[in-house]
Amino acid sequence: MVSLDDAVLARLEKSGKRFEILADPDLVEKWKSDNSSVELDDLLAMDEVFHDARGGERVPDELKLEVFGSIDIQEIIKVIFDKGSIQLTTAQRKARVEVMRQKIIHAIHSDAIDPRSKSPHPRTRIELALEESRYSVDPFKPVDKQIEEAVNKLRPLIPLSFELIQLAFKIPSSGYGKASQILRKYQRKEEWMSDGSWVCVAELPAGRKGDLISSVMKVSSEAEVRDL
Repeated sequence: MVSLDDAVLARLEKSGKRFEILADPDLVEKWKSDNSSVELDDLLAMDEVFHDARGGERVPDELKLEVFGSIDIQEIIKVIFDKGSIQLTTAQRKARVEVMRQKIIHAIHSDAIDPRSKSPHPRTRIELALEESRYSVDPFKPVDKQIEEAVNKLRPLIPLSFELIQLAFKIPSSGYGKASQILRKYQRKEEWMSDGSWVCVAELPAGRKGDLISSVMKVSSEAEVRDL
């Protein structure tokens, strides 16, 4: 259960009344996408609907039934999230926007390359271009959607390519355990060789090439890699 200090207000004005719940800001979008994936006790600071959450003024069941057609807390939450708004303090909004902005920048830096140099853009270049584009980061909109929107804003400012590449790794048996854990996410084919080494074909965004090779070499210094 989220603490009262960390919870944010979700508020709806309806039928001349104000209805509020105290929710975990990190779980709001997840709950809206699939409410079965989030436990109610994790989502809410208190299993109550209020007129004034900070003042502790609860909404009576009779009014819940009149306004929402139900006293089921999940049904009421759904309406408040869909029709209402999230009331963040200035500090909360600033912090959440910055976290989301860094996620967007990291994703573009990791997955995109400059098609001219075939190398990732430096994070600073992406960050400055994002500022120049005046893209407005939403603290609650799903990050995948915002990455797509941000990329559309950035394309006129910096060249971006989201190419997929394939790399072949040959890992000695001594390094198989840790290297295979790193490569499993990208693995398309695998084969054991007669000398006991393990060969893996990995497919990944071109921007991740350097980081992936570096990660594998750290756990298996005798690994071999080549482009396909």
